[in-house]
Amino acid sequence: MIPGPALLFCPADRPERYAKALAASDAVILDLEDAVAPADKAGARAALAAADVDLDRVIVRVNPASTPEFDRDLETLRATPYRRLMLAKAEEPADVDRLDGYRVIALCETPRGVENAGELARHPLIDGLMWGAEDLVAGIGGRSSRTTDGRYRDVARYARSRVLIAAAAAGIDAIDAVHLDIGDTAGLLAEATDAAASGFAATACIHPSQVEVIRRAYAPTSEEVEWAEAVLDEATRQPGVFRFRGRMIDEPVLRQARRTLSS
Repeated sequence: MIPGPALLFCPADRPERYAKALAASDAVILDLEDAVAPADKAGARAALAAADVDLDRVIVRVNPASTPEFDRDLETLRATPYRRLMLAKAEEPADVDRLDGYRVIALCETPRGVENAGELARHPLIDGLMWGAEDLVAGIGGRSSRTTDGRYRDVARYARSRVLIAAAAAGIDAIDAVHLDIGDTAGLLAEATDAAASGFAATACIHPSQVEVIRRAYAPTSEEVEWAEAVLDEATRQPGVFRFRGRMIDEPVLRQARRTLSS
């Protein structure tokens, strides 16, 4: 199970931030890919190898399998105790085959990666899927993943749903994409609330200030808890389908109530 609900990205070439990131979040994604300039990647790998961190709460994002940096990442990591990786721009199960010995989160952020989300999710080394909007839209030839009001375009929403359903079908966790507008707290809260309600296990973020917003979104409200407790109590007296507070209740609804109380 992936620690959550707030996963904070941290550039691997900034080791002075590792401890602060871990203290602020539920888990940290130490990033060897996009957050690190090409000239700094060797230094980032060295910093990662030298770090003393809580391995249960650290995920290392490695470069895409199609790049020379991927091989250099693995060469470094095999001499370290890190064993949970995130594969950037995952596209084919064969990419994951090269990560034997690790638990892997496949980051589906290209057209091929989203198209193959189901195959990736069923790979025995994969225990989570994440999706990403910006690389996906760029790979399609688009100019923006969001409309002027800040909402995702339909193509991004499709990718988000496809990755979530692929993960659920395989019985693994799904992670929602980052909200790049750090100052848009309301937008992040709305997206993370929707992610939690839809079945995502966690949401990734890029700034410590976003962590508490995500945690608040994933925690059920007092009203949701009260309703879940009440409907489950009523179910002990009314087996089968029944009416409760004007709503028809059956087993799928009761499963949702149980999930609310387990959050």
